[in-house]
Amino acid sequence: MSLFSDAIPNRRPKVRRLLLADFRSYETLDLGVDGDLIVLSGENGAGKTNILEALSLLMPGRGLRRADLADCAREDGRGGWAISVEIEDGEDRTQLGTGRENSDSSQPQSRKCRIDRAPVGSARAFAEHIRVVWLTPSMDGLFTGPAGDRRRFLDRLVLAVDADHGSRVSALEKALRNRNRLLEEHFSETVWLDAAEHEIAEIAVAVAAARSETVGRLAALVQEDRTKETPFPWADLALAGDLEALIPDMPALEVEDRYRALLRANRARDAAAGRTLIGPQASDLVVKHGPKNADAARSSTGEQKALLVGLVLAHARLVASMSGIVPLVLLDEIAAHFDPLRRAALYDNLAELGSQIWMTGADASAFVEVAPRATRIRVMSGQAAVL
Repeated sequence: MSLFSDAIPNRRPKVRRLLLADFRSYETLDLGVDGDLIVLSGENGAGKTNILEALSLLMPGRGLRRADLADCAREDGRGGWAISVEIEDGEDRTQLGTGRENSDSSQPQSRKCRIDRAPVGSARAFAEHIRVVWLTPSMDGLFTGPAGDRRRFLDRLVLAVDADHGSRVSALEKALRNRNRLLEEHFSETVWLDAAEHEIAEIAVAVAAARSETVGRLAALVQEDRTKETPFPWADLALAGDLEALIPDMPALEVEDRYRALLRANRARDAAAGRTLIGPQASDLVVKHGPKNADAARSSTGEQKALLVGLVLAHARLVASMSGIVPLVLLDEIAAHFDPLRRAALYDNLAELGSQIWMTGADASAFVEVAPRATRIRVMSGQAAVL
C-alpha cells in the first residue's frame, strides 16, 4: 500500500524577503529578493552558506549543516537567533518564522516556529507552504562514505515529501536504545523485551516502508529520464536491508510479525554486539552509475559529483509531483567543480524545474552564463546586498 499520493505541481512558492537576527555571522539582515534564480557570491567565510542554512531550517530537522540549535547563534550574540521569510505563492503571501529564544540556561531548547506570527507546534507545519532540497560540498563523499551517511541522505529525501518521517526515525532510535539497554541490564525479563520489540517493529516497518517507497518512486522517475541527453548520468537505485526485502511482497502486519520474530531470535547476538543488528537502522542506499553499470563508489570524483547532482534534481521533481509544491533548491558551491559545458547544462536543467534556485560561489565568473537572468547578491562579512 502506498504511503504517498501524487499531486499536480501547481504551487511554486518563492522567498521574497529574508530576515535574520543573530544567526551565524549575521547580527541583522533584511534581504529583499526578486526573481527565481539567486546567485550569492563572496569570499570564503563571508556568510554565503549561512544564508542557505537559514532557508534549509524551513524544513523539519537541523538544516543542511545538521547543527545543534545553540551553534546557529551568532558568536557575540545573546544565545538566541531568529529567521523570518516572506513567501510568495501566486497571489498569497505567508510569513514563516523560526528561531531559538535568548537563554542563559544550559538545558536544551526546542526551536520556536510561527506562521503569520501565530505559534505552531513545529517546522512540520511549514510543509503546507514550502518544501526545500539542497546539495552541499559535504555530500561529495556520499557514495564512498559509511552507510549511515547514505541513510541520513535518504531520510532527508523522504522528509521532503513526508514531514512526519523525521519523528518516526527519532522514535525508532529511542526505541532501539531502550531495547539495547534492556538487553544489557534485564536480558532475563522477556516481558519487557517483548513490549520493546513490539514497539520497534511497528515503527521500523513504517520507517522502512517510507524509505522503500521513496527510493522506488525516485528510481522510476530517473528511469523515465534516462534517455535524455545530459552530462549528468542517471543513477540506478536500490535499498538494501533485511526488513526492506520483505516489504514489497507482504502486508505491513505480516512484516511486523516477521521482524519481531527476528528480534526475538537475535537477542543473544544483539546483546553481545551491544546494538540491534537487523532493521532499518542497518540498511543502505545502493547507488550505481547507470550507463556504466558500476558502483558509484568506484566512479571518478567528477562522475560521483555529476551523479549526485542528477539525483538531487530528480528528487526536486519527485517532491513537486508528490506534494504539489515545487521546492526551493539550495546549491552550495555548485559551479566550482564543473567545466563550462556541465555548468551550462546544469543551469538549463535548473530552469526546467520551475523552482526558485539559490546558488553560492566564491568566484562570480562561474555564473557568467546565468548572470543576465539572475538576482546577484554580494556577501561580505555578515552583510549581503543585491547588486
